[in-house]
Amino acid sequence: MFQHHQQHYVKVDFGARDLRYGELIGCTFDQCSFANGSLEEVITSGCRFMSCDFRGALLNGSIHKESAFENCGFGGANLFVAKFESCKMTGSDFSGATLDGISIEQGDWSYANLRQARLARQDLRGVRFVEADLSGANLEKADLRDCDLTMAALSKAMLKDADLRGAKLDGVDFKTMALTGVKLDREQAVLLARSFGAKIV
Repeated sequence: MFQHHQQHYVKVDFGARDLRYGELIGCTFDQCSFANGSLEEVITSGCRFMSCDFRGALLNGSIHKESAFENCGFGGANLFVAKFESCKMTGSDFSGATLDGISIEQGDWSYANLRQARLARQDLRGVRFVEADLSGANLEKADLRDCDLTMAALSKAMLKDADLRGAKLDGVDFKTMALTGVKLDREQAVLLARSFGAKIV
């Protein structure tokens, strides 16, 4: 096991390096590549990854605390049972990534591409998904209470039995969603009715 502390890397290729079981604390990575790399069970704390490439990387079992992954590509990456605590994931692309068993606690996932992501039964309370693309995502029985879903794309998302109470839904197109069994609070119910042309008197 290795530990890197307060290091700064620019355009470094880590893809061929074995980073399993390592610990990264307060490090900054700018336009670095981890493509197809081995990062199983790696721990990051207070790190910042800017426009980094994680395509095809193995990140299963990894733990990330208050780290930022801004505009990073995770296409085809393995994030099985990975854990993100209060992380900033803005603008990152998770298309084709394995997200089974992922754990997301708080954090900012705004503008992220989470199309067709499998997030069923996940506890996503309080997460920011402003303008995130969740089209076709499986959110069945997910706990989305107090999330910020402002302007999020939820077209064809599976939301059966999900809990949306307290979530911000401004700008969400309800007409593209199936809401079977979804829990809504009164304010959201009014928003929903108005989106279908109802007049609330």
